[in-house]
Amino acid sequence: MLITRPELVGDFGMVASTHWLASSTGMSVLERGGNAADAAAAAAFVLQVVEPHLNGPGGDAPILLWDGRAGAVSVICGQGTAGAAATIGRFDELGLDLIPGTGLLPAVVPGAFGAWTLLVERWGTWPLRDILEPAVHLAEAGHPLLAQAAGALRTVEEMFRRDWPTSAAAWLPGTRVPAAGSRVRQPGLAATYRRVVAEAEARATDRAGQLRAARDVWYRGFVAEAVGDFFAGTDVMDTSGRPHRGLLTAQDIAGWEPAVERATSFDYGDYTVFKTGPWGQGPVFLQQLALLAHTDLAEMEPLSADWVHTVTEAAKLAFADRDAWYGDPRFTDVPLADLLDPGYNARRAALIGTTASFDHRPGDPGGRKPVMPGRWTTPDGGPAGAGVGDVTIANNGETRGDTCHVDVVDASGMMISATPSGGWFQSSPTIPALGFCLGTRGQMFWLEDGLPLSLRPGARPRTTLSPSFALRDGQPWLAFGTPGGDMQDQWTLNFFLNAVHGTGNLQQAVDAPEFHSEHMISSFYPRTAEPGRLHVEERVGAEVVEELRRRGHAVTVTDPWSLGRVSAVARDGGWLKAAANPRGAQGYAVGR
Repeated sequence: MLITRPELVGDFGMVASTHWLASSTGMSVLERGGNAADAAAAAAFVLQVVEPHLNGPGGDAPILLWDGRAGAVSVICGQGTAGAAATIGRFDELGLDLIPGTGLLPAVVPGAFGAWTLLVERWGTWPLRDILEPAVHLAEAGHPLLAQAAGALRTVEEMFRRDWPTSAAAWLPGTRVPAAGSRVRQPGLAATYRRVVAEAEARATDRAGQLRAARDVWYRGFVAEAVGDFFAGTDVMDTSGRPHRGLLTAQDIAGWEPAVERATSFDYGDYTVFKTGPWGQGPVFLQQLALLAHTDLAEMEPLSADWVHTVTEAAKLAFADRDAWYGDPRFTDVPLADLLDPGYNARRAALIGTTASFDHRPGDPGGRKPVMPGRWTTPDGGPAGAGVGDVTIANNGETRGDTCHVDVVDASGMMISATPSGGWFQSSPTIPALGFCLGTRGQMFWLEDGLPLSLRPGARPRTTLSPSFALRDGQPWLAFGTPGGDMQDQWTLNFFLNAVHGTGNLQQAVDAPEFHSEHMISSFYPRTAEPGRLHVEERVGAEVVEELRRRGHAVTVTDPWSLGRVSAVARDGGWLKAAANPRGAQGYAVGR
């Protein structure tokens, strides 16, 4: 099989991410004595600057970390919560039955800064000033604008100039959209980070104290105050077609803290895979494995029609359970143990037939009856595949960002997988006092009572952000992930299955042809589903496509290198390894 670049092998450290500047930043931290926590955080702050159409300071960041000293996987929850005023009744008063996908109404507490500073405080070795320096430099001195970011700006230019003047001032300083490759600067963001560092250093002299102080400045200082003032005093146009003020307040932000939790895990043969809890979609990866364990997948040729069909039908069943059962477990009883139970999944796997299913079939874990949301729809004449890729700009003007990813392993064996996202420049207007916008993760709540994912003040939306970690034979092996919304736990599953059943070479597993289903209910506004829709890269071959169509799949053949942006690092046979994705032409792995 074609391999686009070598699998990196060394013993000092490895960094893989969705942008070469972030990867090189992370590696420079390792070279200068930092550990994996320091490197991952520095790389993540750089991603906020160089991939602003995919993530930002006002977004979210779930992080998985393997710490050899503890011999366990920890989850740092950087997913913020809904504000106190965010109730179904309030949206009813506004005449809305779906939370808009853009603007101020879907904002939740920005969790990324808290997650990264907590990671460095507990597991890192560097001070905040040094962690932020590469990002501040790129924001002040400038960086080359990615072609995808320039394309997103062209699409939203009219809307920025007409409806979001603060975003126009930040991103459209002249009469024309900045061209791909041009130097773009973000002085407002740089000033915000410089002020956070200065105030934190004025409050504490020790490294850990400064990181705690920085979180206090962010969540209970000038950052929270600027968000609260902007939201309370600004009417903003959103995808509802009407302007609205935000519901999030400085008090909501002040009451939030990042949390460290135990990971959810599942044993698949000789492997143990770890994900977030069901406040994220991560366990759906584990349930797909639980279903596939009751099939003869291991005997199939990888990427054959049998293989693609079986994996796709298992995904439909697992994601139906996601849509029926997942939510913030602090507010709803998620039957996670029953959803991963072998007996339950044996019964569910028996539903996988020889032809494609067009039904949404949630199960009854523990004998409970599922309740599905009632306001999702099927597309009406829109292009198939909306929501796929780096940035989606639909023909109705709807804009959607995507996500970034970073993986790090150092010589001590510490491994990190993180999937930062949210706060894309096209999601919400720039807050002029801060130089960045907030995210729109709240659009994932349902405005219907009685659902696990019903909107509730203080609850976490069920994020699609889904970093991954795996043991092999009980030993730390693999940290991996991808951007891609609802596709994250399909593209990474394909990568994992290729690595386990196909080739042990990480880069070959990354490069293998990708596929995914859009059968499930989209997590994003306007909450559509495409029953039976299966996207496959052209490289799977015409015979496979023909057979899948014969089995009833509604197949869309995409460009040969168009689906997924998986990256990974590993510990394998005494070596450290890494691989990154050629798709998108910007992801790189570095190491030695």
